[in-house]
Amino acid sequence: MTKPSLLILPGDGIGPEVMVQVRKIISWFGNYKGLDFDISEDLVGGAAYDAHGIPLHDETMAKAQEVDAVLLGAVGGPKYDTLDFSLKPERGLLRLRKEMDLFANLRPAQCFDALADFSSLKKNVVSGLDIMIVRESTSGVYFGEPRGIFEEGNERFGINTQRYTESEIDRVARNAFELARRRNNKVCSMEKANVMESGVLWREIVQKVHDEDYPDVELSHMYADAGAMQLCRWPKQFDVIVTDNLFGDLLSDAAAMLTGSLGMLPSATLGHVMANGRPKAMYEPVHGSAPDIAGQGKANPIACILSFAMALRYSFDCGAEADLLEGAVQKVLASGMRTADLMGPEGGIPISTSDMGDAIIAALG
Repeated sequence: MTKPSLLILPGDGIGPEVMVQVRKIISWFGNYKGLDFDISEDLVGGAAYDAHGIPLHDETMAKAQEVDAVLLGAVGGPKYDTLDFSLKPERGLLRLRKEMDLFANLRPAQCFDALADFSSLKKNVVSGLDIMIVRESTSGVYFGEPRGIFEEGNERFGINTQRYTESEIDRVARNAFELARRRNNKVCSMEKANVMESGVLWREIVQKVHDEDYPDVELSHMYADAGAMQLCRWPKQFDVIVTDNLFGDLLSDAAAMLTGSLGMLPSATLGHVMANGRPKAMYEPVHGSAPDIAGQGKANPIACILSFAMALRYSFDCGAEADLLEGAVQKVLASGMRTADLMGPEGGIPISTSDMGDAIIAALG
C-alpha cells in the first residue's frame, strides 16, 4: 500500500528547530505505531529566497500539489524587510495557499487546564475553552484587485480591495457547518455588514447555506468588532466562528492569547477533496518565525507538534493517534514543564525546545 506523503517546509527563524521536534515525533509513530510517511523536505520563505532568489520555487510548488499534506514551520524575518513586496518571504506562503486553493483556515483556540492561570484573562473565563475559528484564506482583501501603491498628483496612495464571490463564501460556510456538526453544533458568522457591502453579501450567503442545508446547526451573526470584544469578555459562548480573511487573521490572533501563548496554537488550511478522499491541506503553527530567539533553544515546539496532530486527524484519518499526541502534550504541561514563553509568575520547570520534544515523546510512551 502506498505510504501517505508529507512535504515538510521548515522555513525561517525558529521554523527549522521546532520542525526537528516534529520529525522526532513522526519517527516515534513510525517505530511504535507502524505509521510510516513518505517524507520530503524543501525550502520556503526567506530560506528559499536565499537559495533561489524567490520565496517559493516552482519545483517546490509542484511538490506541494502532489503530496497528501504540507507541514510548514514559519516564514519571515527582519533581514528580508527591504525586499520588494513580491519577493518577501510571506509571498511564498500566500502562493501555497492560493495555488493549492486552500480556502478554509482552521485555527483552534484551546486552553489546556495546566495553562489556565497563564492567560491574561481570569481562570474561570478561559478554563475549558475550546473554540474553532474558520478563516477564509484565498480571497478577500489580501488577494483582491486592484491593489498597490500609486501616485496621484504630488501624493501617493495605497489600495487594497475586499472582494468575495458567492461561491467563495458558500464553500467556507459549508466547511464551518460541517465542523460544527462534529463539535457543539453552533456557528457564529462574523463580518461588518453594517459598513461593508462584502459583509452584506457574506451574511446573506451564510444564512442561505444554513437555511437550505444545515438548519440543524445553531447559527448567529455578529459584527467582527463586537466579536473581538466578546472573545475577551466571555469566549466560551462560541463554538465555531466563521469569518473572512482579514477579520479571521485578527480574531484568531486575539483568541490565541486567551490560551496564554501563540506558541501553543496550531492551524490547518484545507481545500477541495482529492481523488483519494483526502482534502488538499497545509498545516502550520500560528506563531511567526521569532528571529529574536532563533537558534537559542527557547522556541516552543508545541504549536508545530499540534499542527502535525491536526494533519493526523484531517489528512490521514488517524483520529486515535491525534488524540494520543494531544494527550501527551497535556501530560507534559500538567507536569509543570515549560519553554520560555510559558514561564509566568506561577513558575514551572524550565526546559529547552529539544527537551520539550523529548518530554512529549516520553509521554507518548
